[in-house]
Amino acid sequence: MNISAIIFYLIAAFILISGGLAVTSRKIFRAAIYLLFSMIGVAGLYFWMSYEFIAAVQIVVYVGGIVVLIIFSIFLTHHVGSEMEAPNRMRLGFSFLAVLFAFAFCIVTILKNEFVPGLAAPVDLTVERIGTQMLSLTEHGYILPFEVVSMLLLAAMIGCIVIALKIPGATGSTTQAQS
Repeated sequence: MNISAIIFYLIAAFILISGGLAVTSRKIFRAAIYLLFSMIGVAGLYFWMSYEFIAAVQIVVYVGGIVVLIIFSIFLTHHVGSEMEAPNRMRLGFSFLAVLFAFAFCIVTILKNEFVPGLAAPVDLTVERIGTQMLSLTEHGYILPFEVVSMLLLAAMIGCIVIALKIPGATGSTTQAQS
């Protein structure tokens, strides 16, 4: 086993552990932080594969945008230290069976297929080529998904503003209970 494989397995383990902790954590703020670590691990995987631009986009859009908006939403709703409710046993059992089925399906799929290396030369990914492809109106252009992502970020920002608004009649009973 060479050093490249060891680095890949370390990054993959980091992503899986932080993703698992994000899903199983009972504290909502800790779950958001674990999600942040998982997204940073995915960016590390892109850096390891020498896709620096996509790694930078991963950090800027997901780590710098979506996760930070989630954390701001948590802070603005004043539920930072609260614990989420524990799942009931039936839901926990169903989740375990679903994960077990998905894992078995992946293993069977990998073992049934024979993976051969491609003969084509790798694509040269420059920032100029990616930008031209993203903003192209041709058949293989990505202008529509680019606009959809911008609408997603706008919707996330509007959602944070709506969560942060305090309606005078709606929060009166909770403010009295907190004080």
